[in-house]
Amino acid sequence: MKNYLTPNFSFAPVIPAKGLGSRVWDTEGREYLDLAGGIAVNALGHCHPDLVQALTEQAGKLWHISNIYTTEAAQNLAEKLVEHTFADKVFFCNSGAEANEAALKLARKYARDHYGADKNEIIACVNAFHGRTLFTVSVGGQPKYSEDFAPLPQGITHIPFNDTAALEAAVSDKTCAVIIEPVQGESGVLPAETDFLQAARRLCDQYGAALIFDEVQTGMGRTGKLFAYQQGDVIPDILTSAKALGSGFPIGAMLTSDKFAPSFGPGTHGSTFGGNPLACAVAAKAFDIINCTSTLENTVRQGEKLKAALQKVGEETGVFQTVRGQGLLIGCVLAEPYRGRAGEISAAALTQGLMILVAGPNVLRLAPSLLIDDAEVAEGVGKLRAALDAWLAAASA
Repeated sequence: MKNYLTPNFSFAPVIPAKGLGSRVWDTEGREYLDLAGGIAVNALGHCHPDLVQALTEQAGKLWHISNIYTTEAAQNLAEKLVEHTFADKVFFCNSGAEANEAALKLARKYARDHYGADKNEIIACVNAFHGRTLFTVSVGGQPKYSEDFAPLPQGITHIPFNDTAALEAAVSDKTCAVIIEPVQGESGVLPAETDFLQAARRLCDQYGAALIFDEVQTGMGRTGKLFAYQQGDVIPDILTSAKALGSGFPIGAMLTSDKFAPSFGPGTHGSTFGGNPLACAVAAKAFDIINCTSTLENTVRQGEKLKAALQKVGEETGVFQTVRGQGLLIGCVLAEPYRGRAGEISAAALTQGLMILVAGPNVLRLAPSLLIDDAEVAEGVGKLRAALDAWLAAASA
């Protein structure tokens, strides 16, 4: 097939044509087990019948309306998010990058409103990932994604992830926000330490800064709680969500408290498609399915089972140094002899009918459906083991 798209993606050598549950079929009819979940998006698998019904019903009512109006679909979803989190207000957009853009703009606007223009510094983490807009790619601490687009937005300081001493040294009266991923996803599925998050909360309170949790990847049940912050006792001021929020239909959200929300007065920020009725209807149905005991318990149970099985594979093959993560966001860290080769293993898995991800060159990442069952876990591990065996044999030949 001729490619008419810009060359910023390196596409896999298969073209998915349809999906159902944890299964995908390509244009040649080959079947794959999907443990990638569209990069933690397809939290309920492919074409969940309840989501299809919600989309179909809304499609017969209203697709889009100017954002000078609100809709029942948007208010319904926002109410669910407020009722089950710390938040009082919700801003809808279309992606994680837009949600983070809104969060960072709100933090700066609040600081300007209450403290003046000099309080504008954002503290972020090295190797973070917050999106691909110029602002969010600058806040994300990975120069490979930002250096080609200089000059970059200023007033951003990066510290090592989980380095409490560095955080304490960085936060000051000029700080308007500290932004953290509860689990760094793109940089290796690395969970934040409790002490680090607690220090961030304490310092933000001390200096009048906003604590922002980027839960674009960890939110909506991925770690076994509705949002990862609910695993502990640290509550953010602003939280961002996307990916699994629509479980495949594009939508993003920024959640915040009544302390910060008023700084987004009329005209200060907006989104043409934010709060789209189609997206909100699908997301509301996905919310109900994800935020129930059976789904969250399955996420924890299958996550533990999958991590244990992957750890065993690592011990038997010597390929994995460790397996880490929370719930069904799992990273397999490659052992020293295999560092830098995660992409090769992901490609080898595809030849065995298994879709997985990488999180940098040294970590394999799995983010399957939260509804994955015992048989699919066993099948996925078996396919990965077969891929590793074939890859190791080819490498030694």
